[in-house]
Amino acid sequence: MTSIRDVLGDSLAVGERFELRLEERDDRLVADHPNEASPMDIAVVDGLNRLEERPPADPVAVEILGRTVDDRIAGRVIDPDGP
Repeated sequence: MTSIRDVLGDSLAVGERFELRLEERDDRLVADHPNEASPMDIAVVDGLNRLEERPPADPVAVEILGRTVDDRIAGRVIDPDGP
């Protein structure tokens, strides 16, 4: 049986990595979620010390975390130069 948690987890792509373009919104680095079915954007909150500029000019590799921040799914920078 599929639970609502499974469906939501699939649409949010928790644990997956994406190359994302970040922008500053509400004093946070945020990216649009690459999955159109996702109900949340991504707030990049971890790994920010890896970035040379804020927001970075080029897309960076971000991993989706299993928690929320400011009504967004949290993410962390895993490679500032992309995947």
